[in-house]
Amino acid sequence: MEFDLMTGSSTWSDAADLARKVEGAGFSGMLYTETGQVPWMQLAAAAIAAPSLTFTTGIAVAFPRSPMVSAQIAWELAGETNGRFRLGLGSQVKGHIVRRYAAEFDRPAARMRDYVGAVQACLRAFRREEKLSYEGEFFNLSLLPAQWAPRSHDYGDVKVDISSVGPIMNGVAGEVADGVHVHPMHTMHYIRERLLPEVAQGAERAGRDIDEIDLIVPVFAAPGDSPEELAPLVRRAKTQIAFYGTTPNYSFQFTDLGYEGVTAALRERMAAGDIAGMADCITDDMLEHFALVAPWNEMADRLKDRYTGTASRVVMYLAEEQIRKDPDMVHKWGDVAQATRS
Repeated sequence: MEFDLMTGSSTWSDAADLARKVEGAGFSGMLYTETGQVPWMQLAAAAIAAPSLTFTTGIAVAFPRSPMVSAQIAWELAGETNGRFRLGLGSQVKGHIVRRYAAEFDRPAARMRDYVGAVQACLRAFRREEKLSYEGEFFNLSLLPAQWAPRSHDYGDVKVDISSVGPIMNGVAGEVADGVHVHPMHTMHYIRERLLPEVAQGAERAGRDIDEIDLIVPVFAAPGDSPEELAPLVRRAKTQIAFYGTTPNYSFQFTDLGYEGVTAALRERMAAGDIAGMADCITDDMLEHFALVAPWNEMADRLKDRYTGTASRVVMYLAEEQIRKDPDMVHKWGDVAQATRS
């Protein structure tokens, strides 16, 4: 099981510096989100600085970009990293796609299936396996003159992963994706009882084996050896879970565990601007399901106990904030990384 760091917006120089630190500490890779900054340039800077790490987008927003553009970027990054790049794509939510990107969002699961198929068709054409000729419900690509084709390299088998939560998108992941980016707000009950069976159904429809599909799992891991050390990470985890929990599409996870009315309570407090109250809605009992809280020397074993045999990669959601505040923390996280990978 590989051990990655989740990271987001930064300067190129900061991205390179952080990559050197986590590589030296023993991490497997870095996962780049896309929020206020596209991931590509800082990822490239990090890849030059840390040549042994695997780099993943988790996720790059798909629909505002042509599948050809996404495929070209992925092809270049795969070549420049000697195959240490995975393209993680996501649909985002309608408000962002329509109002921030001015792109189309209708039928996102069907659109994502078609989008991934178009990206994979581009990659096959880049590998010179076939002429570009893709006709889908939403995307059609049929022109790739030789002078416009990207240069050949030996790392053309680029993995294309997607993020998914609900049953329809989970099924799409099983049909077409190389991996699934599990939502950070998850429980093992959700993974075992919902996500994996739904991915398996999609894989069966496509004649695939679910064992071919990797799970990339962000984790709210909160290590600490004293109540004082744990308190800020626990509060941060509860706050983030509360924010995610305001989304009605995620409310079933509370209900599945017997916590009724949590999303309604969270939305009421959010409307009132009561962030502290939102975090207070997430009890310690709930936190046990959605996060891992443990002493430093137990965290690797806790991660392995929960995710071995399920996750291909675990991604530390909270670690970057700690490392940026206290650079020496990278060594503590590095010990966890090495123990988790062993």
